[in-house]
Amino acid sequence: MKFDNPEDIIQLTPLWKGERFPNGRPKVPEDILRRMRDITLEEAWGPLWHHGYHFQFEGDFKITRPEQIMVGRAVTAVMVPKRPDLHDALLNYGFQDEGRKGFFNQWVIDTLVEDDVVVVDMFDKIHMGTYVGGNLSTAISTRTKRGGAVVWGGIRDNQQISEIDNINIYYRGSDPTAIADVTMVGMNTPTRIGKAICMPGDVVLGTPAGVIFIPPHLAELTVVQAEKSQVRDVFGFVRLRDNVYSTAQIDAAWDVALWEDFLNWFQNDKAAAKYQHLTWDAEVEEARSRNMEGPQSDVRL
Repeated sequence: MKFDNPEDIIQLTPLWKGERFPNGRPKVPEDILRRMRDITLEEAWGPLWHHGYHFQFEGDFKITRPEQIMVGRAVTAVMVPKRPDLHDALLNYGFQDEGRKGFFNQWVIDTLVEDDVVVVDMFDKIHMGTYVGGNLSTAISTRTKRGGAVVWGGIRDNQQISEIDNINIYYRGSDPTAIADVTMVGMNTPTRIGKAICMPGDVVLGTPAGVIFIPPHLAELTVVQAEKSQVRDVFGFVRLRDNVYSTAQIDAAWDVALWEDFLNWFQNDKAAAKYQHLTWDAEVEEARSRNMEGPQSDVRL
């Protein structure tokens, strides 16, 4: 086996058609990451659920900065309890064949780049399962600029970590012991985090409610649908306050007249300025088709 193997990563992420890092990890564009920081957990969850991705969220964490949203590209690792023969074989392979230094967790953190998030299955180990402490968290901060870590296990040096203000860390518990008696069996491989699965290159969205892992090929779709929902809500609130439409009209599938009203508002109101990159041709065409077919009772959820 090889750690961080480009052939494996590309094989496991065939739906991603965009740019990749040298190791094959999907590189979701920075613009998508920036826009992802402005959407809610539920807005991200909806498109994934409707596309059949039902195991992307985990909420059972402690958070170093619960008020701070975290967004980045996943770098994954899988740890298991130490078995001496396996442990020695993999550690020696990393040293001798791949030129790595330090312990397994340092191998992962040494590969991080800007906007990365470490995602680690520590099999919920906390005592001697502290994947990062003050030093490695500082390294994450320096390398990722605004990323962080998701650790299904423990951390240490919480007081030091809490003073690092540009990253966030989601973890299961804390302990003063150092990491020990664990072996890394996968780096940038599929990784289980509680009841969720994360793949290398997934967009990690960390919120006060927990973490959701967004497949890279669905990242832009997720952001666009969230933004469209947001701006339609802004418009709906305005028209409801002005008693122009009923709640039933706003919540139902919009007819052509309502879409025309929305588009006029969208193109001219400063409240819609940040959403001007969105297009609505498909939605308007769908409304025209419904008009030709007759009245509908669909409700927008």
